[in-house]
Amino acid sequence: MAVHQTHRRSFLAHVGQGMLVAGLGHSTATQLGLTNLQADEISPQRLRFPGHDRLVDLLQATPVERFLPAVVSELQKGTTLQTLVTAAALANARAFGGEDYVGFHTFMAFMPALRMAQQLPPEQQPLPVLKVLYRQAARLEESGHHDHDTLTPVTAPASSATSPVDELRQLVHQQNRSAADQLLADATRQSPETAWNSLLPTICEAPEVHRIVLAHRAWDMLSLVGPAHADTMLRQSLHYCIQLEPNRLKSSHNVSDTLATIIADSFAALPLEATRIADDQWIASFTELLLSTPPEQAAAAAAAALHEGFPAAAISEAVSCAACQLVLLDPGRPPEWAQPNKPAGSVHGDSIGVHASDTAHAWKQIVAVSAPRNAHAAVILSVWCVARDASIRPATTRSSRPGPTALAQITTTDPQALLTRLDSAIRNQQQDEACAVADRCLSAGVTADALFSRLLAYACSEDGALHAEKYYWTTRDEYQRVRPAFRNQQMVALARVSASQYGSPAPGLQQALELLQLKSR
Repeated sequence: MAVHQTHRRSFLAHVGQGMLVAGLGHSTATQLGLTNLQADEISPQRLRFPGHDRLVDLLQATPVERFLPAVVSELQKGTTLQTLVTAAALANARAFGGEDYVGFHTFMAFMPALRMAQQLPPEQQPLPVLKVLYRQAARLEESGHHDHDTLTPVTAPASSATSPVDELRQLVHQQNRSAADQLLADATRQSPETAWNSLLPTICEAPEVHRIVLAHRAWDMLSLVGPAHADTMLRQSLHYCIQLEPNRLKSSHNVSDTLATIIADSFAALPLEATRIADDQWIASFTELLLSTPPEQAAAAAAAALHEGFPAAAISEAVSCAACQLVLLDPGRPPEWAQPNKPAGSVHGDSIGVHASDTAHAWKQIVAVSAPRNAHAAVILSVWCVARDASIRPATTRSSRPGPTALAQITTTDPQALLTRLDSAIRNQQQDEACAVADRCLSAGVTADALFSRLLAYACSEDGALHAEKYYWTTRDEYQRVRPAFRNQQMVALARVSASQYGSPAPGLQQALELLQLKSR
């Protein structure tokens, strides 16, 4: 036991331990008391963003009934989509501070929406961005954050020569927002990288989809807002951790002593460089291991693979493949969990597979931008996360899509006929057929770009229960990153989710089409 405690202390110094209940809906979070900061905690001062203030204020304060006309007017005056997203991200962080369920989901959708826009014809490019901006405006009005801010200015003390990792974690455990804000601001003044690597161990205490994806998107957004606003971006993750701290020790995502020991021992025994080659068969075998092995055993297997000299990138690739398989293996939302825009049998929104895929994608980016110890821990934690998600679906019930019956019904090999049938399958919400047609498209010579373009239209037009933009970009990016033997499953999974989410048009989309003088899609 003493050994475990020693390793636990070592691990916590660099990675963290604790918290959270993943996949909480907004109503569940409210019932648990996970609400915004109280008014007496809010400073009368306001965060300002030189060069962006006018647009930030407009996006935060404009009532929803006047919102889209005001934004389209900005576009017509020459404001770029990048500038709009920059201002919207700053407004979102100031207003919600990572503490509002719909608010932080909207923030996480901004960069994917902007990247979706870049794949559309010029006249259509504003659509995915306007869709997400409208979602934010509606939530600002609903929550009363048009003129009420969660994040306010922080006066940081002089820079400290010591690492703030331990102190920051303790302040989060104590739910001391003011002191934690000051310490993170101090670290940011040293450098955004210092702040990121100081905060990441606390984020990794209880890794789940929102904790991980929000952190990734906050860092990713620095490419738009710039390092001067790193503090504002990262405080969202800090506040998210603080807000859910009361449930940390009860969380099923809590990093156990055993997992902490695996990571600490693994880093100590890590070889200087990867010497083993992970071929396609190795990726396939490790993917199957992740889908059929208890989480801590899977983490130990990843640590062993790293020790043997297999590259971290190969393990991350298997994690992405396993997460994608969870989309294709998912039996669908059970009737007792059905909601108006997430009916029984659906797999979009907060499904196991979509959550797992977005998390795996975020982990991959986190590994790429983090200090070595944090990056190493992130690789093993990504394995643990996807194996934990897979454990919810017993191996004996697994039957991946597309199945032989669905494939047998697709007899044409004509590319245009297949694309037409794909549209029909999606619009009729036939998930199995959509998977089979997408698979046949790829073998019949339909290019990946053509198929993604077809599916992009549905990611733009449908509500997607807060996940359409993130998941589209996850599959698009993973398709480019994973090796050819495993790419097509990303496309098939996206086709399934597109069919699942069809039928709930995105709020504000029709008004956006009219303002842009585009035909209804």
